[in-house]
Amino acid sequence: MGPIPRRSILGGAALLGLLVACGSSPDIRYSNESTKSPFEVSHTDAEWRRILTADQYDVLRKAGTERPFTSPLNDEHRTGIFTCAGCALDLFSSSTKFDSGTGWPSFWQPLDNAVIERPDNSFFMTRTEVLCRRCGGHLGHVFTDGPQPTGLRYCMNGVALNFRTT
Repeated sequence: MGPIPRRSILGGAALLGLLVACGSSPDIRYSNESTKSPFEVSHTDAEWRRILTADQYDVLRKAGTERPFTSPLNDEHRTGIFTCAGCALDLFSSSTKFDSGTGWPSFWQPLDNAVIERPDNSFFMTRTEVLCRRCGGHLGHVFTDGPQPTGLRYCMNGVALNFRTT
């Protein structure tokens, strides 16, 4: 077997760089190993892994995204409240839920003082990330193509939410 061609080495390095840039490495923004967490509900990474399912951990703590049309909450139409799967904070009322056709539960407005929004420049695009105000869990993103009265579409990962009837 001969030497590895330079093109293969450069291609591998470029692929590794792309994977790191796209979020394949651990995202420490969601890990509260420090007691200096800005959130009311704070756990170590090991505690989050024990509290959450693997899919919830991936979305809430590592900003993952569930596959579209996989969450039963996408088809939830009863009257109630959608809560954070990480800390049980009330996030969205069923009265603001609508069918966006995207495959994720969508809302035109969160409850007051429920979420934090911040810029997200991952995957070579600019979006607005939505986090739980109490635990900092990644919920999804908000877009400006929603229905009135707000014109917003809070596109949430169903695995990051729980639902309770009222």
